Amino acid sequence: MDQIRIKGGIPLKGKIHISGAKNAALPLMAASLLTKEVLTLKNLPHLADIMTMSSLLIQHGVKITMTDDGVGTLRFDSSKIFNLKAPYDIVRKMRASVLVLGPLVARYGKAKVSLPGGCAIGTRPVDIHLFALEKMGAKIEIKEGYIIAKTENGYLTGCDITFPKVTVGGTENILMAATLAKGQTVLRNAACEPEITDLAECLVKMGADISGIGTNTLVINGRDSLHSATHKVVSDRIEAASYAIAAAITRGKIEIVDADLKNLTAVARVLTECGVSLNETECGFIADAENAFLIGTDVMTEPYPGFPTDVQAQLTALLATASGASLITETIFENRFMHVPELARMGANINVHGPSSAIVRGVKSLSGAEVMATDLRASMCLVLAGLFAEGETTINRVYHLDRGYENLEEKLSACGAFIERIARN
Repeated sequence: MDQIRIKGGIPLKGKIHISGAKNAALPLMAASLLTKEVLTLKNLPHLADIMTMSSLLIQHGVKITMTDDGVGTLRFDSSKIFNLKAPYDIVRKMRASVLVLGPLVARYGKAKVSLPGGCAIGTRPVDIHLFALEKMGAKIEIKEGYIIAKTENGYLTGCDITFPKVTVGGTENILMAATLAKGQTVLRNAACEPEITDLAECLVKMGADISGIGTNTLVINGRDSLHSATHKVVSDRIEAASYAIAAAITRGKIEIVDADLKNLTAVARVLTECGVSLNETECGFIADAENAFLIGTDVMTEPYPGFPTDVQAQLTALLATASGASLITETIFENRFMHVPELARMGANINVHGPSSAIVRGVKSLSGAEVMATDLRASMCLVLAGLFAEGETTINRVYHLDRGYENLEEKLSACGAFIERIARN
């Protein structure tokens, strides 16, 4: 497996263009199953997860064609779906694969989708997805590791659904399903991440009737069918936050291009509290930590618009280099401090208390070491630590990075980082 090698201690300076959001692209791709016409998506990032979702859709019968316009455009033609089964060998690679469930049941009245199982950062059950589909009239059976969903009359029926807790994937799955349901569906306590807003806006372009977009209450009046549309994927706020932290941890200055600071309110607040200067530009924002004296701060992960759990690991690396002590509280996923032992190998002073909190005491320097990535965001955490550390850092299992960061080495190198990928057979 490939490794990434970094020689740290170089303040980063320059511009980084942010790619389309993986977490928006995946449900948008699944939405192509809702129509027999062509859905064209622009600004899709070239990532392993995008390839996995493409493979899943192709085996369902979706015809995917790529244009050479240079802006990551794919056309999805779902007019001839011949397979309603999402197999384990694909679903196991990526939890977002379960997002085909809602669209398939809504359009065809049935589907068979492998249970996605657990993952490195904790279990994320799909019971809320199934609870909502059952309320809409689907009969659900779990058999031999698969979700088997069927409707009595070949369609779902709109109803009033209150999610027992905020769920991003559940909101996306049921929102898509509701667009083709008979009657009106109301989703309460829905997640309202920018990626869900992006999905809803695309669905509206496809002919869906959705109100309350951007809020935690969505009202969907089902349509008999949806039609073709063209949609540009929103920029990746998690990638933007990661590179803003790269500027901060190296005490550098980076202009983050094609990013919306308004989608990073909680991250911006925390970075500002630490001493990082953030200034909006016409096409993004500048993260400036040149000559900054960074101090620790307390942070708690929460559903949007709170501090995102997907930036927790990256922030941990930054706080490990800031003055004073910080308390990080993780409320979204259990077991999401697996990056801490690897940071400790580099000299970080972090104490984890139970599954949900960690005290970070900043140190003046970190030392390069050989470390191992455990998940996507933990991988970026180790890259950030390596950029700050004295000496050389080697990161193993970097295939995690390829799931969520497009052209990572090239983007950081352009800002002065010494970073290279080492191919290992």
